[in-house]
Amino acid sequence: MMEKFRISYGSHPSQFGVLRIPKESGKFPVIVTIHGGFWQSKYNLEENNPMVEDLTRRGFATWNIEYRRVGENGGGWPGTFNDVIDAINHLAYLHEYNQLDTSQVTIIGHSAGGHLALWLASRNQRNDKYAIFKRLLIPIKKVISLAGVTDLKKMRDIHEEQGIDSPVTSFMGGAPTEVIERYDTASPIELLPLGLNQVLIHGELDHHVPVELSKDYYHKAMEKGDRVQLITLPEIEHFKLIDPESEAWESVITAIIT
Repeated sequence: MMEKFRISYGSHPSQFGVLRIPKESGKFPVIVTIHGGFWQSKYNLEENNPMVEDLTRRGFATWNIEYRRVGENGGGWPGTFNDVIDAINHLAYLHEYNQLDTSQVTIIGHSAGGHLALWLASRNQRNDKYAIFKRLLIPIKKVISLAGVTDLKKMRDIHEEQGIDSPVTSFMGGAPTEVIERYDTASPIELLPLGLNQVLIHGELDHHVPVELSKDYYHKAMEKGDRVQLITLPEIEHFKLIDPESEAWESVITAIIT
């Protein structure tokens, strides 16, 4: 059993999250989940519902966040980035939900949400560096990237090679040749080391975000002396990582509790 609350953290209709808390008594570590969909408004946080319901049944408080996306007023650069900061920070103001242990926050992001999760983790130690971004008030203990977009430039190149008009371009407001400083401040692989525990989980059969992005990120993180683990799963495609009924889910749970 669990309690469920829809809570706004801003005035825009997409600035909200869904908080789920186990009905048992006690303090529960918080897992923040960030959905994917290449930052586009046609995708939303509901794709994470099976995952967060399973996690809440396992004894975690879950904060499944929505954010302004490309196609909405304020979505993309830099609004989406500040939205996810605001969503995490809002945990500090939820005093009425006294069962939240905000000293133990784990961020889990899938696909484009993996990009935002890793980027958020970089804000632990870069709060004062870029004035365009808000300050992160809640410390992040661990980040888990599920088929995350770790490298914006490489993801855009892959789309271009496939003849796809890359959503990375609209998300960032231009190509790397036009706004390279944005890519340098928004692409997780450019922000290493993050200085906290990171787990990358990626299926070898992923055709949406190739596993090479996580492998490249892992090797660079290791070179930088960061705390990072890479788990590649054969016979697993993109969406199996957020499906509690899939054989991939055990790897996600293990990454959370270890």
